[in-house]
Amino acid sequence: MAWLVHGETVLASLERADSLRSRTVGLLGKREYEGALLIDKTKSVHTIGMKFPIDVAFCDEEMRVIRIVTMRQHRVSKIEFGAACAIETEAGRFRHWQVEVGDQLEIRGELSDSSGG
Repeated sequence: MAWLVHGETVLASLERADSLRSRTVGLLGKREYEGALLIDKTKSVHTIGMKFPIDVAFCDEEMRVIRIVTMRQHRVSKIEFGAACAIETEAGRFRHWQVEVGDQLEIRGELSDSSGG
């Protein structure tokens, strides 16, 4: 199990979408999501077919937040050229967690693919 951490605060359980299937599906089909989903090597995400709005934190290679956006359903984000990954969670979570642009995030524990692989 992996955790998304900000400072010494554990924010959420964290899954990784790193297979073709898990990257394609992401959070589609879910009605809610308690944790956070890490999508490596992406500079843009979409919410086409999503059932709820999401927060997306685009992070650089050191997991420093370079942009946070809240996306309603059926949208495509702008390309974030400096991004190495995106972290998706339910809308409002990053504000609740007091995560802002410039903050350093960390992954603790062992990440598994969200498809169970």
